Amino acid sequence: MSAIDPSQVGNAGESARTQGKAIRTRRERQAAERSIAQRVGRVLFGPSATEKKSLREERAWTTGAAGEAILARELSARCPGVVMLHDLRIPGSRANIDHIAVAPSGILVIDAKRYKGKIQVETPWRGPQRLRIAGRDRTKLILGLDKQVSLVRESLAGIAGDIEVSGCLCFIAPEGWLASAELPAFRTLRVQGYPLYSVRRLARELRREGPLSTERLQAIQILLAESFPPSTKS
Repeated sequence: MSAIDPSQVGNAGESARTQGKAIRTRRERQAAERSIAQRVGRVLFGPSATEKKSLREERAWTTGAAGEAILARELSARCPGVVMLHDLRIPGSRANIDHIAVAPSGILVIDAKRYKGKIQVETPWRGPQRLRIAGRDRTKLILGLDKQVSLVRESLAGIAGDIEVSGCLCFIAPEGWLASAELPAFRTLRVQGYPLYSVRRLARELRREGPLSTERLQAIQILLAESFPPSTKS
């Protein structure tokens, strides 16, 4: 099996950028089609609720895309021995996988997130742990990550089933400061077994020594790229 073609690693954040551009294009088209009365109303009363929602959605997608690009750039600089795949399509689904890292210690599915507010883990008397960010229940992020990890495990079961496959959420602060995501400074939070990392902690985890050789890392990367094709060529 030949070494990985660099064009196969994907383009971090491209799916999110495409979503943001599509929302902006739709809003601009709707603006061009407004009647004179609608334009006057907008000047007098400001953007409609629908337009405000569109602006929020575009901002969310654009912010997320930038976060994924930041993470990819930082991991490339901090973890030169780790093979990465970015922005991967899940066949038969509209969802994607942000990043997969193939490190000497194993495979890590990484879901990049960019939220404002304190990050907390609640452990109730009954039921699973819950993730809260800025007071809002965001446990569905863990459910999505769990599904992605399961799919990656299934794709490698018959070929590389001996390799550990795990997952994590990695938080990049909205303002772009890598160290300012609101996570504890000296311990790692976990939700339902999945760690919540800052960029620095994630990089340290990926630099751990392990049994996988460079040749096997490259072979696994090719297998994963075949199962989860990059959304776009880098």
